[in-house]
Amino acid sequence: MKKYPQNNTVLYKQQHKDKNAYNLVMAFPACKSFALSSLGYLWLFKKLDENSSFNISQVYTDSTNFPNVNEINAISFSISYEMDFMGIFEILEKLNIPIFANSRERILLFAGGPVITSNPTPFANIFDFFLIGDGEELLLKVTNLLNEKQNLPKQEILNELATIEGVYIPSLHNKAIKQNAPLNECIYTPIISEEAYFSNTFIIEVERGCYNRCGFCLASYLNLPVRYADYDEIIENIELGLKYTNNIALLGAQVSAHPRFKDICNYVINKIENGENININFSSLRIDAINDDVIKLLKISGQKTFTVAIEAATERLRKFINKNISEENLFKALEYASNGGMQGVKIYCMIGLPTETEKDINAFIDLAKRLKNLKKGFEITFSFSSFVPKPHTPFQWYAKESTSSIEQKQKYLTKELTKLGIKVKFSSAKWDYYQTLIS
Repeated sequence: MKKYPQNNTVLYKQQHKDKNAYNLVMAFPACKSFALSSLGYLWLFKKLDENSSFNISQVYTDSTNFPNVNEINAISFSISYEMDFMGIFEILEKLNIPIFANSRERILLFAGGPVITSNPTPFANIFDFFLIGDGEELLLKVTNLLNEKQNLPKQEILNELATIEGVYIPSLHNKAIKQNAPLNECIYTPIISEEAYFSNTFIIEVERGCYNRCGFCLASYLNLPVRYADYDEIIENIELGLKYTNNIALLGAQVSAHPRFKDICNYVINKIENGENININFSSLRIDAINDDVIKLLKISGQKTFTVAIEAATERLRKFINKNISEENLFKALEYASNGGMQGVKIYCMIGLPTETEKDINAFIDLAKRLKNLKKGFEITFSFSSFVPKPHTPFQWYAKESTSSIEQKQKYLTKELTKLGIKVKFSSAKWDYYQTLIS
């Protein structure tokens, strides 16, 4: 059996830092284990850590050692989820740095990530500037300018930053155009760690964006146009990852849409059948993309369950939200899984969607009854979130259903579905409300 390195493994060459290297803290407003599983955060850290002109340190909400504030030039935050705002306050408090931008004379604070690209306004009083869009190229432009102009007064630096496309500076009210990286590189996990939430897992981004454009889905619209990583680079990165771990994860909003998805599956299947120990995971799979090959890959790599998303249980509501899958797709996928030896499925659903009726809620119960008849012992879990209106989507102006109403539906579904032997999970209705406010 192949032996792998333990603890943290850095997959790139860390440069010796120049004496006058620019001191940038890359903060992640959540715990370390989440940061070490955040592909975008780690990749951008790698890009800067490979440069001798930058002295980069990492900070998380559970960090115990913090850099000397007097030596910090700037702090960046990667914000992937709305509720990360609490982590921002926690880190700034631990560093004893004023929260509001107009209270800071020297240190520059800036942020990027999906939440910021979607809507930076709720954070406008906290940060000096924002990076709007993909960060691979934009962050390098920004940090090079910061390094070059570091001896200028803060306001002059901001004036210079305003000339970079994709940089939004609230105090200047400038226009920022969202930046789209061409995906010239196939991004992968540069640091493999036992401490990561996805422990010792090598993640590869195979595509970015989604062409299905469900009416509620920010990822569908925020990451347009859809881009695919090069097949040969994906295979090369799979081989790289297997030198350090047998846990491989393929990341993307719609992994199965990659033009050579079947070839990728067959490549991994062949390696497993030739004796390689590989655990493969997908971040998302379209129901209508599931077939014998996909199930075979999941099964022989050690997976016992898989995950699909239907959002709504009625054809009418799925058509309204532009979730173009049929009930037939779902039953066929579960038939493939059951016949292929899988033991269970998690089904992502949503309540509180626009135009939802009592009939739509009861349809989940009816669907569960029919799914239970598929195969005795096949474990079914329904995982519910509640609709949160997001900017830049067709549903951005629809109202958020009240927390009390959502909680009533949760109680009803829990009671009825558990009677059937269905496992049920829900997102917090209260946290979804706060997420709506920030969105």
